[in-house]
Amino acid sequence: MEKKKTSFKIPHTYVLLIGVMLVMAILTWIVPAGQFERIEQGGRTIAVPGSWHAVDANPQGFFEIINSIPRGLTDSAAISFFIFLIGGAFTVINETGTVEALIYKLSQKLKGAEILVIPVFLLVFGIAGATLGFSEETIVFIPMGISLALALGFDSVVGMSIIASGAAIGFSAGFMNPFAVGIAQGIAELPTFSGMGLRIALFLVLWVITSLYIMRYALMVKKDPTKSYVYNKLDPKHDLEKSEFVALEKRHILVGLTFLAGILAIAFGVIEYGWYIQEIGAIFMITGVIAGFVYGYGPSKVADLFVAGAKDMVFAALIVGVARSIVIVMEDGMIIDTIVNFLAGTVEGLPGALAAVAMYAIQIIINFIIPSGSGQAAATMPIMVPLADAVGITRQTAVMAYQLGAGFMDSIMLTSGVLMAQLSIAKIPYNKWVRYLGPLMIIWLLIGVVFLVFAYYTNYGPF
Repeated sequence: MEKKKTSFKIPHTYVLLIGVMLVMAILTWIVPAGQFERIEQGGRTIAVPGSWHAVDANPQGFFEIINSIPRGLTDSAAISFFIFLIGGAFTVINETGTVEALIYKLSQKLKGAEILVIPVFLLVFGIAGATLGFSEETIVFIPMGISLALALGFDSVVGMSIIASGAAIGFSAGFMNPFAVGIAQGIAELPTFSGMGLRIALFLVLWVITSLYIMRYALMVKKDPTKSYVYNKLDPKHDLEKSEFVALEKRHILVGLTFLAGILAIAFGVIEYGWYIQEIGAIFMITGVIAGFVYGYGPSKVADLFVAGAKDMVFAALIVGVARSIVIVMEDGMIIDTIVNFLAGTVEGLPGALAAVAMYAIQIIINFIIPSGSGQAAATMPIMVPLADAVGITRQTAVMAYQLGAGFMDSIMLTSGVLMAQLSIAKIPYNKWVRYLGPLMIIWLLIGVVFLVFAYYTNYGPF
């Protein structure tokens, strides 16, 4: 008799979030209720270290649990609608084929120096990850990256890496990432995109290290294809056909300039006027609309594309609200400050730099449970901000611990839906990808530790 094979299926992200919420609700019946005293200081609300005290318990029952979800959606409405605007604008721009045309043009310019495709593409998608929070959007570019890599004598692992790893280092560094750093800094009451200098330095270090890592592997495969982790899947007859790409036209250039103008306008507004998600969302929206008109789309076509793009963001937008419901359950149950007090107690005896690294490790663990940058920010930063205040770490350092903990592991963990989709399209077995990326992941994590220690000792701020 044949034995039936059983396979473990990763639960849906919403199931995981609801599961965490139920666990937190149970904890409201177990964990002692308590609060920190809080004071206003420099326009900020901060917890007073050592002021935790017990309060009357308020355990969360069935109705409180289900009611927390619509409350979470309401509380996070500004962020959710911001995500819809970003999705709509990007879809209009992407539909014009401008991104594909620019990528093809780059590949042609680098003919004869094929290895340079790797750092160039990593830089392009890294900037996209750092400014637009590129993650799910990379899925549509994976086939193109693989076609290009195979044509240049590399393999599909290289093709996926130049797209996925580029976006990953950009998302992790996040010097202007509204989905991760922007949300986390808003919760931490920090100026939007403040501390950008160190995050740009982090991005450059990650870009150089990742480029060298992929280039080393690519040259090895080009010299000896049997060294490829997917050698049996290589197609020696594959060739790069120009018809697979969109030829760069004048209107593509105009769309690209429109997009660049939008990015520059956002950067100027954030730096000079302290713009936040409302203003940033408005600029992204108008950028997408103008880009559509510049390309030649009519108003109805632009509207259809915008709505389609917004629909694609429902998953991410709702996640923010559901994640917020976890915090609402903990807040109403009066256990957040108790947990913070406990966490503070576990790291208070550690040197400050080690405490920062401990926060980093906590975020990595949480990332396995909530594999969503914005969702993790909404769920954890309300806890990490007072924890940072309590142990004497700047809030900016706490945000960096979050962004690194929430960013790196998405490239390797099974609970990442985006990674699973990328690997499925690339036809790369998960175990082969882990074998390839594992050493680089260790390097990324260690770089994160170095930057967090530096952030602590330089009092990374403004606060």
